[in-house]
Amino acid sequence: MKQAGYGFILTMQFLTRVPMPIQADWNKTSARWALRFYPLIGLLIGLPAAALAAQTITSSAVTAALILTYFIWISGALHLDGWMDTFDAIGSNAPLERKWEIMQDPRVGSFGMVSVIVLLLWKLILIHELLSADISPWLFLLVPAAGRMTAVYLLVFTKTAHSDGLAAVWKQYTKPADAWIAALPLAAVCIAAGTPGVLAGLALVLFCAGIRSWYLKQFRGINGDLAGASIEGGELWILTTLFIWTLFVMA
Repeated sequence: MKQAGYGFILTMQFLTRVPMPIQADWNKTSARWALRFYPLIGLLIGLPAAALAAQTITSSAVTAALILTYFIWISGALHLDGWMDTFDAIGSNAPLERKWEIMQDPRVGSFGMVSVIVLLLWKLILIHELLSADISPWLFLLVPAAGRMTAVYLLVFTKTAHSDGLAAVWKQYTKPADAWIAALPLAAVCIAAGTPGVLAGLALVLFCAGIRSWYLKQFRGINGDLAGASIEGGELWILTTLFIWTLFVMA
C-alpha cells in the first residue's frame, strides 16, 4: 500500500497543480501505480468542474468559461503544450526526423497556435451547449478522466519513438494489466452515469484505437508531447460525444 500511496502522490504532482509537499519514491512499483492512477486523478479533477456545472448563480456562458479555465489551470497547460507541439510537427509536412526536431523546439509555430485556438474554442462551445442542455453535472467527471485514460492506453500499448524522454520514463515498467486496472474507476463511473456514460466509454475505446493508429502512421511511435496531445484530444472527443447524445435526446 505504501507504493500505491507513492504512486498517487507522483501522479498528483505530475498531472495537477495541487500542492503535494511530500517526497515520493520513483521506482518500478510506484511508477506502475502512478500510471494506474491517471484516470482516477482525472475523476478527481472533474469534481470541481461538476460542482461548477451544478451551480445556477452564473449564466451558462460564464460557467462554461470558468470550467474551461479551471481545466487549463489545474493541469498547468501541460497537455496544451503537447497539443501545440504535435500540430506544429504535423503541419510542417516534413520528414519524420524533422518532425521530431520541430516538436522539441520550445518556440510555438503558426500551426500550433491556430490548433490550440480551435481546440479551446470548440471546448468552450461544447461545454456551453452541454450546460444549456441541462445534462447531469456528473458527466463532467468523465471528460478529464477519459482524456487521461487515453494517455494510459498509449503508454502501455504503443512503443515510444525514443529510448529517452518523458514517455519512455513512464512506459519503462508498464504491463498490460496496468491499463485494465487504470480503467476500472472510469468504467464504474461510465456505467453509473447510464446511457450517456456508456456511450462515452464506447467512444473512448474508438478514440484510443484511432489515435494510436494515427500516431504510428505519422510518427512511428509516441513521446510525451503526443501523450499530452491525446489527453486534450480525448477530452474534446468525449465532449463531442456527449453533445451528440444531447441532440438525439432533445430530438
